Amino acid sequence: MNKILLKITFLTLFALTACTKKDNLTPDFDETNLAPLSVEFDNIVGSRTLTFNNTAVPYTNAKGEPFTISMVQYFISNLELTTTAGQKFVVKQDSSYFLIKGADKATRFAKVKVPEGDYSKLSFIVGVDSLRSTMPIDKRTGVLDPAASDHNGGGMYWGWNSGYIFFRLEGNSNVISDDQLGDPTGKKQFKYHIGFFGGYDVKTINNIRKITIDLTNAGIARVRKDRQSNVHLFVDLMKVFNGKSVISIQQNPNIMFGDFSTKVADNFIGLFTHDHTEN
Repeated sequence: MNKILLKITFLTLFALTACTKKDNLTPDFDETNLAPLSVEFDNIVGSRTLTFNNTAVPYTNAKGEPFTISMVQYFISNLELTTTAGQKFVVKQDSSYFLIKGADKATRFAKVKVPEGDYSKLSFIVGVDSLRSTMPIDKRTGVLDPAASDHNGGGMYWGWNSGYIFFRLEGNSNVISDDQLGDPTGKKQFKYHIGFFGGYDVKTINNIRKITIDLTNAGIARVRKDRQSNVHLFVDLMKVFNGKSVISIQQNPNIMFGDFSTKVADNFIGLFTHDHTEN
């Protein structure tokens, strides 16, 4: 009898523990009670605002190389938020893909719907996840529609490679020699087109990077139905060159397909800082 009672007690405690763990891991969010939240991606270059083709006052990286920027575009996807109590909410994936275009201020806001609550942490991916990258074309609509993205015209899709460009930065620098580019026009252009999600049936480079932002110091997001909450992030494009790896434009005027592209992707982590939250 004692053994039977002991077994019943153990099973009861195990069930209670399992329920407690499940409750902690799967918070009871009311997904019918959603409120607006936006994340603002404000592009800067070091301590300066982003200005395109500013030849009068170019930027200068850690290598002392002057440069100007003519284009910047990048995908933000898979947004997740964590409450002050530690509960995580994942934005529905179909509503979680955004293309931020430096030349189009209207695209700087990633607008989503989340349950009312107080959020102290934000996570997102720079790039397009492998699952979505390999879905049928009819599942890739909006900013992910390959047909609407002409690479040469400023798009974000390699038709020949059936893959997205996660991050595209272009500009000019007089440190680039014509011989390096084989460019008789003398434009001295650099191009950083970073993609690759790890491969489908053949393993490739994986340049997807997850960014996690702590909102505690500069203001948590207090999301309510009766107001718009906005998390304002600075995106420092100088960190493309001056991040975990210091990158020389002269030595690397074109970065696209080789292993060196992972160094640019690793620098993504340092691009994003939380400036403030508007509640």
